[in-house]
Formats: sequence, structure tokens, C-alpha cells
Amino acid sequence: MANLSTTYMGIELKNPIILGASNLVNKPEVISQLEEAGIAAIVYKSLFEEQIQLESIQFEEELHEYENRNAEMTRLFPNIQHAGPKEHLFNVKTLKANSSVPVIGSLNAIYETTWVEYAKELEQTGVDALEINLYATPGYFEVEASAIEDKQVQAVKSIKKAVKIPVSVKLSPFYTNTLNFIKKLDEAGVDGYILFNRFFQPEIDIEEELFHYPWDLSNTNEHQLALRYAGLLHGNIDASICASRGISEAEDVIKLLLAGADVVQIVSAIYRDQPAVVKTMLSELSAWMDKKGYKTLEDFRGKLSRKNQKDPFSYQRAQYVDILMKSEEVFKKYPMV
Repeated sequence: MANLSTTYMGIELKNPIILGASNLVNKPEVISQLEEAGIAAIVYKSLFEEQIQLESIQFEEELHEYENRNAEMTRLFPNIQHAGPKEHLFNVKTLKANSSVPVIGSLNAIYETTWVEYAKELEQTGVDALEINLYATPGYFEVEASAIEDKQVQAVKSIKKAVKIPVSVKLSPFYTNTLNFIKKLDEAGVDGYILFNRFFQPEIDIEEELFHYPWDLSNTNEHQLALRYAGLLHGNIDASICASRGISEAEDVIKLLLAGADVVQIVSAIYRDQPAVVKTMLSELSAWMDKKGYKTLEDFRGKLSRKNQKDPFSYQRAQYVDILMKSEEVFKKYPMV
């Protein structure tokens, strides 16, 4: 019987499949089903500083909407303060208290001071680790890429100094040199990397001529970018590697472990195929390992990473040349009428 246990950021896990940050944590019955199916850890949905700021502004506007309309009254409503992140933190603490698996807090902030403040507050809920979401949507032509990266690295350094629990970074793939940026974060002491964040992209309704944000689940091909970087990073950094996006079945998990990932995060697969998909993936992973004669994940993790490949171009763009030279294979698969 294969042993599926692994370690992520120093945390012992019974297997490599983690629930990624999502609204699934709002459903206690779903969490129970996931734990029964064998999920190894849970990432609670992100605490967004931007959302808290917007809610606070809206709250203040509604609170004072009719203020001073009567000449004899200076205040119509009591001076009540917005609850801020307290409800979110309470829900995280509740999940942690009732969960049988490790819980990871997720954080999205804007300013360095609030990164640190919210990181401390999440740590106090009892979570086993933090997941920091780094991203930037540039709005000014004058801001240089290095300034954005330096600001993000500094925020991570400050968080690492402020908390004692492991800190992981969920990355965007949109860096000029993602490996160089990861190297900077590695020097800052990051404990894990999640490859990669999935952003909601704007779409246009051509009939209404309005923007909208479609709720699209990831598809299986989206794991390929994480696979490339897991293969490049394995054996070259101290931190753990977590693959995310487009992981729909056991075969995807196996591919990413072969490339060098320590664990994977799934969300869309659960929405699409229900919590029981976790049990199926674990069963098929175990069966594959038995067939191959692997006793533990370490027996094959990173076997196909760049570090362990004789071909130095396995993960390089030069491989694209081979594809072009074999372009006739495409027509065999997709014949033109």
C-alpha cells in the first residue's frame, strides 16, 4: 500500500491534495465531505484589504445619509464603527477549531502596514500557515517593474519578521523573470510558493455593451504553466512547491509531482465533480504508485524536473522548435477537410 504522506512548509500532511482558497469554506457540509474524502489541508478564502476598505466606506455613507437634515438634530444615527476584518477572522478561527486537518489563512492586502497587521491577526486565529497573494495590476506607465517587485519583497520580509508560522506566497505568472523574483523571495525566507494565482479577467457583453466577469472554472490544460515552473524550481530552492490551476484528476497530480511539486491545490475539480473527487484522485494516485513500485511520494517526486533531466532544454523554449518541426503530427490528429 503506497504511503501518500508528505510535508508542506514543514507541516505534516496525510497526502498532497489541498483545498485552495475559495467560497467552499462557507459550506460546513462541504468541508465535512472533503475531510471525509481525504483532503489534506484547507486554505481559507482570502481576507481582502480592498474589500474591507470599500465596505467601510459604504457603511459610513449609509450611516450618515440622513445626518443633519433636522436643524434640531446633530446626529440621527449612533456613531458605530465598521467591523473590519473581525467577522472574517472569527470564521477562520471557527473553521480551525472544528477542522481535523491543517488550515491555512489567505491574505490580500495593499499597504505594507496592513499586510503585517492582518498577518498577525490571522496568526492569532490559530491557523497553521499563511498564504500571501502577490499581484499588481499596473495603472501608471511611469512605474517601473523593479519598483513593484521591490515593494512586494519588502512586504513579505515584514510579514516574515512579524509572524512565527510558515508563510507561503501565491504568485502571479506575470513577472518578466519569475525565477529571479522567486529567488529574491527565497532570500527573504519564504516557506512555500503556490504556482499560480488565477485572476478573473474582464469580458464584454456585445449586446449590452457592458463589462462583466464570467465565473469560469479552470480547465485541465491550465496546469501546464505550473508544471513548467515546478520542474524548473525543484532542487533549486529551499521552500516547498505547490501547484495550482487546472488540476482535475489523479493524472494531473502525478504529472506535477513528477515535475517537482510537493503538493497541489484544487478548487474547480470540486465544484465540477463534488467533494468525492478527492477520494477518487487519492485512490488512483495510490494505484499508480503500486503499479510503478513506488512506496512513497519521495520515490518519484522531481524525477522529471530539469535538475534530474539529462536534456537541459526540457523546460526551455527551444523545445518549441521540435514541435514546429513535427507540425505534420497536428494534421494527423486534426485533419483538414
